Amino acid sequence: MRPLIEEETKLVFEKLAKYIGENLKLLIERPDGNYCFRLHRDRVYYVREDIMRKATNVARENLVSLGTCFGKMTKSGKFRLHITALEYLAPYAKFKIWLKPGAEQSFLYGNHVAKSGLGRITENTEQYQGVVVYSMNDLPLGFGVAARSTQDCRRANPTDIICFHQADNGEYIRSEDTLT
Repeated sequence: MRPLIEEETKLVFEKLAKYIGENLKLLIERPDGNYCFRLHRDRVYYVREDIMRKATNVARENLVSLGTCFGKMTKSGKFRLHITALEYLAPYAKFKIWLKPGAEQSFLYGNHVAKSGLGRITENTEQYQGVVVYSMNDLPLGFGVAARSTQDCRRANPTDIICFHQADNGEYIRSEDTLT
């Protein structure tokens, strides 16, 4: 377990800013304590500082996990966000997409969102902007990238893709061995 180097920190913060914008500082400066990001076995963890200090007493090879896994640093030097970060992204998300009940299952199986499954979308969403995907009952289902802007969605055909799938709650079942 080690602190992120400057390049890694930049990658992580850029990815998070894509989804939550300026609210990124609310993740670090929380009223319930100070939080930080740590790298362990190519995984980026979000952990409270007092717990992180206690974990330094555990040998690296014996430490399995620490805090919440936000994502993974790939071998090509990129940061890939995991579904385990959804709990922290959803309350601060700037741009949201709500799915019709019929499209929820398709999204939870890892498919992109088509216009026919779109219930609502946040105003002024730009193309390729990070979005959090919700059910119509305001339950966060996952996150993705907007394939079209809000204005383009209004003119789109029912079969056009509106949101590219990134991660969904179904990954807890499909990929449970790779999440930790």
